[in-house]
Amino acid sequence: MAIRNILHDDDPLLKKKSRPVTDYNDRLHTLLDDMRETLLTANGVGLAAPQVGVLRRVVLVVDTNKEDLSPEEQIIELINPEIIAASGEQVGAEGCLSIPGVYGIVKRPDLVKVRAFDRHGKPFEAWGTGLTARAFCHEIDHLNGILFTSLADEILTPEQLEEMYGDDEEDGAEE
Repeated sequence: MAIRNILHDDDPLLKKKSRPVTDYNDRLHTLLDDMRETLLTANGVGLAAPQVGVLRRVVLVVDTNKEDLSPEEQIIELINPEIIAASGEQVGAEGCLSIPGVYGIVKRPDLVKVRAFDRHGKPFEAWGTGLTARAFCHEIDHLNGILFTSLADEILTPEQLEEMYGDDEEDGAEE
């Protein structure tokens, strides 16, 4: 496994649409393993393949609702993910590993159901609420070349973020 460089928002690759995965092979497994190590090292809530320079429909999301598991066990690998159901609404601060230090107020569904494939091509569905639902949406947006800053109602100043969360920026975690 290797830690990959995370592209920043000025990289044009982040604005491109990713292609579906068609081969569930060792190359995909290496990408997933590298992304896992990169995400854990960056202490993020999600990571999409385009953020590490690969235009494939691959994302990792930390299931923050499973606090009893280790960070490694909380990670959900999603290949060719699609949102198949969403309900409710949450409005809150959102950040991104590709745009460090920037947070914006973004409206997202509070409950999201995704359909995807695992690393071996087996289909599955997963539900997420709260921050996990936000991360599903955020990371799938990356696969379509969309950054959260284009969806934000407002970009927060450091002072506004401090006012909202104090020293605890967990609720505005970077994805």
